[in-house]
Amino acid sequence: MTVPIRTSQAVVARVSGPIVAATGMLGAQMYEVVEVGDEGLVGEIVRLSGDLATVQVYENTSMLKPGAPVRRTGAPLSLHLGPGLIGNIYDGIQRSLPEMHAASGAWIVNGEKVPPLNSDKKWSFTPTATVGQTVQGGQILGEVPETALITHRVLVPPDVSGTLQSLAQAGEYTIRDVIAVVETTAGPRELTMAQYWPVRMPRPIQLRRRITEPLVTGQRIIDALFPIGKGGAAAIPGGFGTGKTITQHQLAKWSNADLIVYVGCGERGNEMTDVLQEFPKIEDPESGRPLIERTILIANTSNMPVAAREVSIYTGITLAEYYRDQGRHVAVFADSTSRWAEALRELAARLEEMPAEEGFPATLATRLAQFYERGGAATTLGGQEGSITIVGAVSPPGGDFSEPVTQHTRRFIRCFWALDTELANARHYPSIHWLRSYSEYVEDVRPWWERRSPEWSALRQEAIEVLQREDRLQQIVKLVGPDVLPDSQRMMLFTAEILKDGFLTQSAFDAKDMYCHPDRQLALLRLIMTLHRRASAIIQAGAPLQLIRELPCVPRIIRAKQAFGNDELDGLLALELQMNQELDELEKEHVRDAV
Repeated sequence: MTVPIRTSQAVVARVSGPIVAATGMLGAQMYEVVEVGDEGLVGEIVRLSGDLATVQVYENTSMLKPGAPVRRTGAPLSLHLGPGLIGNIYDGIQRSLPEMHAASGAWIVNGEKVPPLNSDKKWSFTPTATVGQTVQGGQILGEVPETALITHRVLVPPDVSGTLQSLAQAGEYTIRDVIAVVETTAGPRELTMAQYWPVRMPRPIQLRRRITEPLVTGQRIIDALFPIGKGGAAAIPGGFGTGKTITQHQLAKWSNADLIVYVGCGERGNEMTDVLQEFPKIEDPESGRPLIERTILIANTSNMPVAAREVSIYTGITLAEYYRDQGRHVAVFADSTSRWAEALRELAARLEEMPAEEGFPATLATRLAQFYERGGAATTLGGQEGSITIVGAVSPPGGDFSEPVTQHTRRFIRCFWALDTELANARHYPSIHWLRSYSEYVEDVRPWWERRSPEWSALRQEAIEVLQREDRLQQIVKLVGPDVLPDSQRMMLFTAEILKDGFLTQSAFDAKDMYCHPDRQLALLRLIMTLHRRASAIIQAGAPLQLIRELPCVPRIIRAKQAFGNDELDGLLALELQMNQELDELEKEHVRDAV
């Protein structure tokens, strides 16, 4: 990518963990990549003062000492973007972990460098542009079948525009082969199937679009009650053990994005191991192909260098922007932004910056904003429609949502899925609390849902009102017990119980229930809310609640989520017919007795 600039006077002057001070760096630039020490550790300049540069090193600095050489590269930290990214596993600075494992075994060797893309592999290129036409950044030159699920679109780099002088014919090429020549104002520019892009610089777009379509996750409490749009931003905050990682895994497995970028940022190694073992085995619900064929993994676990944890977030979002520019809908899952913020705090402390709230740097809010604002629905430079949906897990200490990372994150998102410790302790998963969560994308995605069923808005609102009223009634129950409540209010408690057990809970290990299609979500919600409306009317007419509880259809309704799969909607319709028949008989019998 770059050739080190040999400078004999540039040496290490001071080492403080991952922060290194180097002298003799006159002429260096901010965020320029340097190689530190005899091992060539990768670092990035984060502060300049005269000929003194402060370098953030992305590798282990053990045994590094003053006087070690420092070599400049003259370029910022950039990613190599092209065919071969999907299905790969990278560390925070885009080193291929499988390649490093093959080269040096289970432990990463200091200074080890492996190419992120296989430069010898040949790809089947099919041109789509025409020689002689005027091209600009983001325009598609041709296509490459990267996996069975994703066709890679070879793009003109964003900073290139001019007349297409030549274009390779259909055939097999490596990413090093020149496939096009563009005549620019600065002269001819040779293009390959790959390009570089700085991780800290957002890739340009033509314009932002309104969000109109939901990211379907297959999780009922999210899709039906607190939806997120394609191009939206959401946070999953929760204390230890509330299921943040499992929830993110479920979203990554089943969401209907074209491409998944999963960033394991500072989490435990066994959690990333679960991802690496599960994803190749899981079938994509739409195509039946292995899920790994539309997934890129960034692994920077808690035992890896803290500086690389800081940059891993930018690596993930840059990869997402590259595929968005190809007209893809990409979902980025960052687990977790709290560990990323802790890396910022540690690096800021070593840089001797003035600490702000709870020791976090004063720039925390700015850095969070820079990350989340790189998402969104967009029209690309090439005229494609793409989007980046960002879901960040937040790990507040002790589950305290008033801590700085959670509070600042809420400023830049429109969807908040609050995990609750009490629900998790009660084995209610996903433990998203329906009263503390919210989504501002409801109006944006309402037309999409109502095209499937005009009842969606009414059913959703009715379910939320039942849960809200149940919460108020529980305050009374705690004081005087449920027996003093009238049957109409006890019916509200009963419906809320069915909603929680039969709709809101969802097992990640149940073959039929781990993914719930939107049509099945609507059928289940309609079933429960129809029972609530009709039973409430019968009770209002004087029937006791006990008769409702004893109906044979009630236990079947609670178990319906596990009894009927996504392709068994006829069974749900039959159950709804049975429920209405039993309610009709009860209503007739009660009316006869009343007369």
